[in-house]
Amino acid sequence: MNWAVATYDSAFGYVSAHGAPLIDLLDPQPGERVIDLGCGTGTFSAEINARGAEVLGIDGSREMIAQAASLHPSMSFAVGDAHDFTVAEPYDAVASNAALHWMTRDPDAVIAQTHAALRPGGRFIAEMGGAGNCAELITAMQTAWRVFGLDEPELPWYFPTPAEYATRLEEGGFTVRLLEFFDRPTRMSEGPNGAADWVRLFAPEALAEVPPEIAEPLLDRINVLAAPALRRESGWVADYVRLRFAAIRKPNSSGPLPEPGGADAETSWPSSAPTPALDPM
Repeated sequence: MNWAVATYDSAFGYVSAHGAPLIDLLDPQPGERVIDLGCGTGTFSAEINARGAEVLGIDGSREMIAQAASLHPSMSFAVGDAHDFTVAEPYDAVASNAALHWMTRDPDAVIAQTHAALRPGGRFIAEMGGAGNCAELITAMQTAWRVFGLDEPELPWYFPTPAEYATRLEEGGFTVRLLEFFDRPTRMSEGPNGAADWVRLFAPEALAEVPPEIAEPLLDRINVLAAPALRRESGWVADYVRLRFAAIRKPNSSGPLPEPGGADAETSWPSSAPTPALDPM
């Protein structure tokens, strides 16, 4: 994925701004070691670090990591593929904000590597696009491609249902403690050209396959198609659907079970945070 780094946080800053509830769910404690998986330009990493945790930000984009290191020179960042990253020592938590749905090659491998990076009882806290995310935007894209006689665009996202991802987590060695699935219509506050700007930023590979002479007319048609559902008097709105979860790594089956309430207990959670209950599915 080749991001337009200069516009990632400025033009569509809501990607980073909506990480606050996830920080509260993670509830990082001073001295904890946390991985921010898919860290982008490091905004979410910095919020975790501000709570006193030691953070390692990992992202597959060299450009994003360079920007993160420039913006947050006192923090640690590394280029890495979420499907096969490794760490020398286990971490207390892995967190991810608006990134897992970009990791499409093998979602189970991402979960497996996360599991391997955590200590037993470690937390996996994330928010990602869920089933139906950006449905109006995607429909407008696909329709515009057909109108211009183009093959349907290859979409670079993975938007699972709650049941699907919960199953992946459980089969990957996690116990799911919280799973939330909700609509979150989000204003595109700095994307003046609405759906067209969204496609430019989030689907550049698909747009690159379009003949240059029809790219702008195609984007204009996307705006026309998306406007009835997504354009308001106050501006454009992205039809986000989010999947937020909290899971813990199960104890190693090869070793003795930890003592209840111990540091490696399956049900351990930061002492200042309430233990979440599983939402009905």
